[in-house]
Amino acid sequence: MTSGGPLSGVLVADFSRVLAGPYATMLLADMGADVVKVESPQGDETRTWIPPARGTTSTYYLSINRGKRSIALDLRDEGDRALARELARRADVVIQNLKPGGMARFGLDYESVRAANPGVVYASISGFGSTGGAHVPGYDLMVQAMSGLMSLTGEPDGPPYRAGISVFDVMAGKDAAIGILAALRHRDATGEGQHIEIELLSSALSGLVNHSSAYVAGGVVPYRMGNAHPSVYPYEPLPTADRDLIVAAANDGQFRRLCEVLGVPELADDPRFRHNADRTAHRDELRPLLVKALSARGAEEWFELLVAAGVPAGPINTIDGGFAAAEKFGLEPVVQVGEGERAVPMVRNPITFSATPPRYHLPPPELDEHGEELRAWLEASHD
Repeated sequence: MTSGGPLSGVLVADFSRVLAGPYATMLLADMGADVVKVESPQGDETRTWIPPARGTTSTYYLSINRGKRSIALDLRDEGDRALARELARRADVVIQNLKPGGMARFGLDYESVRAANPGVVYASISGFGSTGGAHVPGYDLMVQAMSGLMSLTGEPDGPPYRAGISVFDVMAGKDAAIGILAALRHRDATGEGQHIEIELLSSALSGLVNHSSAYVAGGVVPYRMGNAHPSVYPYEPLPTADRDLIVAAANDGQFRRLCEVLGVPELADDPRFRHNADRTAHRDELRPLLVKALSARGAEEWFELLVAAGVPAGPINTIDGGFAAAEKFGLEPVVQVGEGERAVPMVRNPITFSATPPRYHLPPPELDEHGEELRAWLEASHD
């Protein structure tokens, strides 16, 4: 086992695939957990999701699998099933995202694992839960549609759109990591393991935050507003002399400073715009006045002036611009994982620890790269 980090000594048996589970276990690996990635002989399907690729390996797969050791096990084979069960018996954490009930076929469901390993923290990720939605496949795009997110994304008179990433897979992965850490804390205090269930739909409804609350607490069904915010104005892209600029003056003080920088201080005292509720109600009257003022300069110049005045604003970048901004701000967004020819540039863990920094010692593994050493270790543990 490897060491280092706040989760040093924690063994994670990772039976998950694609995105939500592997993302969660990569975050745990960054924090020091020893993650064993169990793959079918065909491998995690994201290995083949090309383009884009680095060499012959999918960058999708690379993005969520550093810090792990890979073993290929055919769970239909009795010998491989025995090794998988032994791994689960030894593990502090088991994580899986087969369809609900799927692990029971192999004697790797929570009840079976708990019988041999009472302290196990067992995390199950599904699309719609293990009861009424157990039969429904769980794909992020489905959840974006069914949760209501797509109904909120796009122009008011246009079609619904998906988000540009698998946003709920990522949310569910983070929820899984949070739940696992909390359950490990509980186990350390009581000696008791437990079963954690994470559903993409539940993560989605939680992640829709103010829109979910609008319905649950206010009885309001939100609708598409393009890039506009339903409760705050200005909080959207606005045209300048050359390109759009995000302006997010979310309170009265920020709006007053915005008006001062734009050279229209009188707008902050206009009764139609004095308070946020006023601005939101009169956005159609305010917008052309702001656009006229912004037409005097380009987006980059306004960005510097507004941020210097304490007004949230920013240019709309492509991904390369996002990394350039992070570099400019000293966030060091890229880390090299592994050494020599196997080194892979990857996005760093988003958490900065003052005492226990993330580790980036293992590049995303080749299929069954560590199979021989792991088989020997698991077989020896039978004795």
